[in-house]
Amino acid sequence: MDNAAKHSKRTLVVAAAGDALVTAPFPASYDRDKGRIRDYLATAEVRMANLETNIGPFGGFASAYSGGTWLNAEPEVLDDLLGYGFNFLGTANNHTMDYSYGGLLATARALRARRVAFAGTGRSLAEAGAPAVIRTSAGKVGVVAATTSFEVASKAGRPSLGSKARPGVNYVRSTRYNALSPEDFKALGAIVKRSGINAYHDLMVATGFAKPDEEGVLPVGATLFCREGERKPSVCHAGDLARIVESIRSARRDCAYVFAMLHCHQIDGARICEPPAFLEELAHACVDAGAAAVFGGGAHELRPVELYHGAPIFYSLGDFVYQGMRVKFLPADFMEKYGQPDNATALEGLLARSQGGKIGLQAQECNFLTLLPRLTFADGRLAKCEMLPVDLAFTRRDDRNGLPRPAAPATARRIFEIVDALSRPYGTRLSLRGGHIDLDLEEGRA
Repeated sequence: MDNAAKHSKRTLVVAAAGDALVTAPFPASYDRDKGRIRDYLATAEVRMANLETNIGPFGGFASAYSGGTWLNAEPEVLDDLLGYGFNFLGTANNHTMDYSYGGLLATARALRARRVAFAGTGRSLAEAGAPAVIRTSAGKVGVVAATTSFEVASKAGRPSLGSKARPGVNYVRSTRYNALSPEDFKALGAIVKRSGINAYHDLMVATGFAKPDEEGVLPVGATLFCREGERKPSVCHAGDLARIVESIRSARRDCAYVFAMLHCHQIDGARICEPPAFLEELAHACVDAGAAAVFGGGAHELRPVELYHGAPIFYSLGDFVYQGMRVKFLPADFMEKYGQPDNATALEGLLARSQGGKIGLQAQECNFLTLLPRLTFADGRLAKCEMLPVDLAFTRRDDRNGLPRPAAPATARRIFEIVDALSRPYGTRLSLRGGHIDLDLEEGRA
């Protein structure tokens, strides 16, 4: 009997949280609610969240791009987050390289100094893709973290002849197709040809600097069009998918359990709460490779829960902490984009973008509602899955806004209704009992 099989006979409890967008110290007035969240998480041996910021002193080089807002926080802010009791943090997301290689490496140093396991970034693609390993009473637990939302320049790289490996993020590329009726597809092709909009693209293909177009696909800039019914709305990059699958399979040979943490902003349609087809493909492949559960984030709001081959997939747990309006400093690039002087404060820049706080993530209550899943495994399989409804104090206008607390009964009911409606198309059955949302495991095994 190998190590994984031997230890999988023991009970393991795992708890997870969504995206921790932490940028400022927590106030003392929050201690009671923080303690309630900490006590809930403390019932699990593995306690994980996605760290959606860089950690380190300010003064480094801001990248020429960001994940939307340049995010960085000083080490004491990380200590506040770790006060919940997390022993694993995912670092693969669209903010990983907001402060270039210096920010990425400073974050890794801060986590290692605190002996917190992390995965999703590294000094090479091999390091970024490697699972973190957490030792538990049930044996070793592996966690693989990856992001589908990223700038090309943030990709971790492999070494080659004459070239070092590149620090960066563990990534999964995808391709999205926009379907048109045959008539509209033909008409668009005629417009593209007459307008010459693809002239430079065609030149790049002819000279070998770009790949030829897929058969039956019409590019218009970065947007791809196809005829209805010919392709799925979106698909994973085959090589990236194979790499993630192999990472999970390899970890499963040595670990009692393996989990996947996936960060994804993309959509196929118009609603962020509906996962794109390629994310379903990726999550299913993770489970098929041996992942006992998949924890998603990135969407800033809740997405469906699916029970796939006995493993729960949380397509997005939303935000666990959201302090997006409390960023300390922002680079001149941000100020220029929103018409502010280079010496404007971060708050002035953020208020300009949000039209005085009227639009954006901080203005939508759905971004302040989340779940904390707690999974119990016994004899190598999932025995129980419950979720604690949590809200981030959307209506507060002080420094506790954006910090999690167990939801009041009426809010818990609203969270349940949201995730229940989203999950029904997947055949998922949920129930709200005693302040927790329970996942019906027998339904998924039928």
